[in-house]
Amino acid sequence: MPRSDLTRHALPSGGVGLLAAAAAVLAPAAAAPVGGPAAALARLLAGNHRFLAGHARHPHQSLTDLHELAAGQHPFAITVGCADSRVPPELLFDQGLGDLFDNRVAGAVVDDLMLGSIEFAVEKFGSPLIVVLGHERCGAISATIEAIETGGAAPGHIGTIVEALRPIVEPVLDLPGDPVDNAVRANIHAQAAQLTARSELIAEKVAARELRIVGARYDLENGRVTLVR
Repeated sequence: MPRSDLTRHALPSGGVGLLAAAAAVLAPAAAAPVGGPAAALARLLAGNHRFLAGHARHPHQSLTDLHELAAGQHPFAITVGCADSRVPPELLFDQGLGDLFDNRVAGAVVDDLMLGSIEFAVEKFGSPLIVVLGHERCGAISATIEAIETGGAAPGHIGTIVEALRPIVEPVLDLPGDPVDNAVRANIHAQAAQLTARSELIAEKVAARELRIVGARYDLENGRVTLVR
């Protein structure tokens, strides 16, 4: 999906209207349907707002929820993100068991396995929202920049991640601003684009407005999630 398409599916970074609307979509049960893409995004942003304010509810984490979910799951959003231990989606979006279908690997690289996992959630559960979540000071991005600048090679299979990120990172290294953050944002756009460019299933759902893809960046310093345009 081109960058312009990602922008069209994203909402303004402030998300004020979504936060106001979120009160109506905070479902009491982990498996309760959330509605369409806008309601799912509102629910996530409201959760991050609670997390930021220190008022996290930690919903859907009881033994009762666990037992109810044993029979099946209905996650209202799919996350595509980095495996970084500081960026757990359920915590920063204040969600619980059965709410999010997480797909995480260093650098948030959408390879064939990742794409199959995402397609499974879209097809099986009908989740209306995919969030491609990058984050500040991403180690995989930093390792890629170091490899490009020094001409060196990352050890072991880390090189596979670096080579997947290289064509995304290299073109933005000469842009003004912080090179790591520029590359993080470029990677968010690129991985989001992979979803519709390589998956007919996902592209059809997006075209039918049954599914929305948004890019977002997590700030390690303050815990804020900002939509990336």
